[in-house]
Amino acid sequence: MPARLRRNVWKRIFACWFLVLSGLVLPTAGAQRPHEPAHTEAYLFAHMMKGDYGTLYYSVSLDGLHWTFLNGGKTVFPEYHGHASIAKGADQRYYLVGNRGDNAKAINFWVSDDLIHWKKFGDYTPDLTKIPNYPHPLQRIGAPKLSYDAPSGQFLLMWHTPTVPGNPSNPEAYWSSQRTLYVTSKDLVHFSSPQRLFTWDMATIDTIIRPDGEGGYCAIVKDERYPNYNITTGKTIRISCAQNLLGPYPEPGAPVSPNFREAPTLVPSPDGRDWYLYYEQYAGTSYGLSMAPRIQGPWYQVSGNSGVPEWNRYEMTPGARHGSMITISRKEYDALLAAFGASPSGDQAAPAAH
Repeated sequence: MPARLRRNVWKRIFACWFLVLSGLVLPTAGAQRPHEPAHTEAYLFAHMMKGDYGTLYYSVSLDGLHWTFLNGGKTVFPEYHGHASIAKGADQRYYLVGNRGDNAKAINFWVSDDLIHWKKFGDYTPDLTKIPNYPHPLQRIGAPKLSYDAPSGQFLLMWHTPTVPGNPSNPEAYWSSQRTLYVTSKDLVHFSSPQRLFTWDMATIDTIIRPDGEGGYCAIVKDERYPNYNITTGKTIRISCAQNLLGPYPEPGAPVSPNFREAPTLVPSPDGRDWYLYYEQYAGTSYGLSMAPRIQGPWYQVSGNSGVPEWNRYEMTPGARHGSMITISRKEYDALLAAFGASPSGDQAAPAAH
């Protein structure tokens, strides 16, 4: 083929690719599809703040990406202490779980009809000495997490407990001995016996379990091993999926976050077509976000909290530390704003795409 003809062919190929790419619209994270009603109207993030560990603060959002800090930056419920985790029961009331500290024996519950007014519901003290296949547990109850499973009509309560005492010369031995434990309950008054959740021998903390939208369940965990060349997945967020709420769960897949991330929390996008998985870069450095069309993946990291507003596809409350996100109605969103008011910065506008 003559050189001039070859050049013309390549010019046409490049022109076709230019037309294809110029007409391709890359969706912004969370962008609503045209003429499609929202499945989720609003979101609540119940969290702690940097410098005020274990207290309860609120941020709200209409798109799950841009968050408004409530109550002028003050705690919304001074009585609370813990890693905020909220579940909505079959009675349509909200249940909040916490504890006074990891060494406290009791797990505490509060209940609310409106997410504004909370009252004490009860306490539960697990017997950590009789857990099958878990000898010598310490009296430590880390970050209790609560969810409600509608198909089985029961609450699932999880936490992590270690077997190796803390040692300043080797602090990671304590964290590497953490395992996820659980109980179930129909009413948060009567509980099953504590059990280990996973059969595989890997340190895990901050575990949450959510329906995958396809008839199964996914456990989202923090791999609590310290990273090195042999354990590159250490201190990352990973996911394991199973057919049943209590498994058995296979070993989790590849990380969906960088190293040194924890406290995952998961919500659907407004249109229900995507999942937003938030996680904290500790201690209180910033929040990261990964996004996927299915909990099983593929996941990618979304740009946000970058310090360059035009790059950000999401924006978190500055200084927010870990807690949990839940979906709420627009009526509940409006009521929370009316009750607590926005922080002086107000709503953060969605930035331009980059």
